[in-house]
Amino acid sequence: MSSTHTLPSLAAITSPSTPAPSVLDEPAWVRRALIASALFFLALFLLMPLAAVFVEALRKGWSAYAAAVTEPDALSAIRLTLLTAAIAVPLNLVFGVCAAWLIAKFEFRGKSVLITLIDLPFSVSPVISGLIFVLLFGAQGWFGTWLLEHDIRILFAVPGIVLATVFVTFPFIARELIPLMESQGSDEEEAAIVLGASGWQTFWHVTLPNIKWGLLYGVILCNARAMGEFGAVSVVSGHIRGETNTMPLHVEILYNEYNFSAAFAVASLLALLALATLALKSYIEWRDKCTARQLQEALS
Repeated sequence: MSSTHTLPSLAAITSPSTPAPSVLDEPAWVRRALIASALFFLALFLLMPLAAVFVEALRKGWSAYAAAVTEPDALSAIRLTLLTAAIAVPLNLVFGVCAAWLIAKFEFRGKSVLITLIDLPFSVSPVISGLIFVLLFGAQGWFGTWLLEHDIRILFAVPGIVLATVFVTFPFIARELIPLMESQGSDEEEAAIVLGASGWQTFWHVTLPNIKWGLLYGVILCNARAMGEFGAVSVVSGHIRGETNTMPLHVEILYNEYNFSAAFAVASLLALLALATLALKSYIEWRDKCTARQLQEALS
C-alpha cells in the first residue's frame, strides 16, 4: 500500500492569507519590560544627573546664578570655548569633506591607512592627545627651542587649545560622510562631468545637495565635542585663569575650590548647549527622513 505526500505549492506558502511567522512577535509583557528597562536606565543615568545640575545651579537663587555666569573668569571661559569651536569646526569641516570625497570616490594605495588615521582619535585617550602636543611644542619638545627663539607660544595659549580640539574632533564629520557618499556612488557626478560641468560645479550642485543633511549632522556632533572637550585641552592649556580656561576647565576649578553653586551654574550652560545640540540633531534627522520619504514617493 503506497501513500502519496504532497508539498504545498509556492503560491500557498507566500499567500497573504498565511502570514509568515516573525521573530519579532514577542509577548506584550516582553515588550513592556524592555521599554520599562530602557526608561529606567535613561532616568537613572541621564535625566536625574541632568536635573541635579540645574537644581544645584539654582539652589541659591537666580541672582547667584547670574553672578556666577557673568563674572569675568566665567565670561572669559565662555568666550574661549566659543572661539575654539568657531575655529576647530570649520577646519574639520574642510578636512572631513575632502577626506570623505577622497575615500568614497577614489581607489588609491594607502586608503585603509588613511581610514585608520581618521579613526585614531577615537581610540587614543584625550589626555594622550594633549601629551602629543606637549612632546611637539613644549619647552623640551621637538620644536620647543625654535618656538622660544621666535617668541611663538603654542602651549598654554589659544593655539594649543585649538590644535588639541581639532585633533580630538576631526573624525566626526569625515566618519559621518564616508558611508553616506559611498552608498550614493558616483553616477551623478560622472553624468554632470560628461555634460560639461567643472569639478567645482559638480561638487556645489550635485554632491553637496546629496550630503547636506549628513554634513550638518556631523558639524553638530563636532561642535558639541569641541565645546565639551576636557582631557586634551586640560593638558595643553596650563589652567591660566581668565586666559586659557575653557568652560569645562572653569567648572573643574570652581568645583575644586568648593564653589559648588558657581560650578554647577557654568555646568548648566554646557548642559543647555548640549540640549540645544540634541534638539538640532533631532530636527536634522527628521528632515532627512522626510526628504528620503518624499524621494521614495516620487520614484514610486
